[in-house]
Amino acid sequence: MSLAATWSRSVFVKRKFMCTLRQTCLLFSTNDTIQADQRTPPSKKRHKKPPWTDHLSWGERLADVVTPLWRLSYDEQLELKQKHQEAILSQLCGYLSGDLQSPSSSPVTGKLSFPVLPILPSPVRDSYRNKSTFSVNRGVDGNPKTVGFFMGTGRKRNIVCVNGDHLLNMPEKHKLVARCYQDFIRQSSLEPCLLFHTGGHWREVTVRTNTEGHAMAIVYFHPQTLTSEEVAVHKADLVDYFTRGPGSVCQLDSLFFQESTKTRCTHEESPYQLLHGQPHIYEELLGFKFRISADAFFQVNQAAAEVLYSTVRDLCVPNHEERPGGAKVDGTLLDVCCGTGAIGITASPRVDRIIGIELIEQAVEDARHNAALSNVLNCEFIPGKAEVVLPGLMSQLSSAGGGLVAAVVNPARAGLHHRVVRALRNQPAVRRLVYVSCKPDGEAMRNFRELCCAPDPQKKLTGDAFSPTLAVPVDLFPHTPHCELVLLFER
Repeated sequence: MSLAATWSRSVFVKRKFMCTLRQTCLLFSTNDTIQADQRTPPSKKRHKKPPWTDHLSWGERLADVVTPLWRLSYDEQLELKQKHQEAILSQLCGYLSGDLQSPSSSPVTGKLSFPVLPILPSPVRDSYRNKSTFSVNRGVDGNPKTVGFFMGTGRKRNIVCVNGDHLLNMPEKHKLVARCYQDFIRQSSLEPCLLFHTGGHWREVTVRTNTEGHAMAIVYFHPQTLTSEEVAVHKADLVDYFTRGPGSVCQLDSLFFQESTKTRCTHEESPYQLLHGQPHIYEELLGFKFRISADAFFQVNQAAAEVLYSTVRDLCVPNHEERPGGAKVDGTLLDVCCGTGAIGITASPRVDRIIGIELIEQAVEDARHNAALSNVLNCEFIPGKAEVVLPGLMSQLSSAGGGLVAAVVNPARAGLHHRVVRALRNQPAVRRLVYVSCKPDGEAMRNFRELCCAPDPQKKLTGDAFSPTLAVPVDLFPHTPHCELVLLFER
């Protein structure tokens, strides 16, 4: 296929994808979302037909929503993502060149003023997800005890739950656990919890696996008015089903249970109860071992995560191989939003010291444990809000031996708090900053602008501006329009 034809087809698929997004919900992450939509009084107008009126099977319709690029070849997918990342970065360049005067202005593209390397492909393209969450709702046949993924919207009241057996990014083990969980709740005397205020108990199931085939399942349950003794009976049934009953085919290494009256609860709010097996599974990244807890963050594509972290490591500490014997660089690498420590630990052989900051205390515990697993002794992980911890820490780091080698940030989609950006911007010791973003066209763009704008005393951005000098897209999510962007800033 010619390049022009390839791009034409890619544009067609992208337009179809955007149209689909307007009609359907990708994946409802909470039942509360549906509940909120349905609190509005029902309209007297006749509801429109569901958007699924074509000849496609339900499996194909779900695939078009969850993995909208699945019909393209992988080369076509990469081309589409590359152009999308370049378009986003062109907007940043337009702002920095002065063509876009304020963040509220309409996007203006500018000429790319720094290199954007070709997107790094995922070594694994199918069945790569190591974590999947399956919801419970009414299926196409009307059975309320259907386990799968939501299609439709609560506002239009056309929610349908479709099993994910045909999704290319989902491992067979995940699909098997989902089918077995559906079988279990269908034979249970308890009803599913579709909307919190209407009762019911059985909710989502999350499946986590590693490259060795070990599997963990976490079942979420709304106790409603059941006593602890009554809940215990159903927990015992769940264990029996997955250890001695039909569900034993899943060969679960861990089975967790969380009782919760809220959509999402931390371990501190509602402890994860280990009903069977081991409390953790383990995974390797770049030769380092990592412990995965029930609620720990871990990149969903292990093989591509190795590509991502090696890229980040190379940008934080460049030309390491040119040092005699691969000697460490003097100084400290600062890892903000460090999660369970993956970036810092994998970069630890290259620098004298790693300091990570993370809000979630359980993640800090995991990070410390992960460092100990691989006998990494030069990593320190600090719990707390980065915007609170960082300002005081920066003065200590700038006076330490070797100073700062670089800082790396890998925030959630909400981006960095403005006080974190301010602390990084106003600390002259930070000359090199690596920003990892899964959504650079979202709140991260605001961070980019604040890092690179002219000094602004009103915003307390008094330090010299950073400049973007290199961008590297990395594909962690084949068959979807998403990827990670690694952006290097220097001053």
